[in-house]
Amino acid sequence: MASSVPEYWLRGPVDGIPALLQPAAHALLQTRLEARMYTKDFDESLLWEMPHGRANVGFHLQHIAGVIDRMLTYADQKSLSEIQFEYLKQEGKPNQDIQLEDLLFHLETKIDEALLYFKGIEIQKLTDYRSVGRKEMPSTLLGVLFHAAEHSQRHVGQLLVTVSAFKN
Repeated sequence: MASSVPEYWLRGPVDGIPALLQPAAHALLQTRLEARMYTKDFDESLLWEMPHGRANVGFHLQHIAGVIDRMLTYADQKSLSEIQFEYLKQEGKPNQDIQLEDLLFHLETKIDEALLYFKGIEIQKLTDYRSVGRKEMPSTLLGVLFHAAEHSQRHVGQLLVTVSAFKN
């Protein structure tokens, strides 16, 4: 699955994104690229299968989008909505009405939302306090935005492993 195109962090700055958020933007763009690349030619009948008891491909794609959505909510200093809690409960649950392309499109939409959010950031606010979750765990605006990016990369790596497990 090697590509002749460099990874996003080696392609220069993303237009309109503040310098301090470039690494997060690069990670999200890399996630978009790799999610498509790793699921190209994937047998969609295996979308909800759990190889070796591990999370399914559907879960990883839903979870990445969900984490991005939730972190943007915390970035805005809001609590999660009932719709977000319901989405969280449904992540990875087999649903034959959901196709691979639906999951990829939703993920790409959430990445686009995050990048647009990054463009509107006032950099002097990046160290402002943000609480996370019902327990209101302490973080910062930069912390929640970075978590959206690094967590997406973690799960896209797991997505690769899951997809690869079906090829053996």
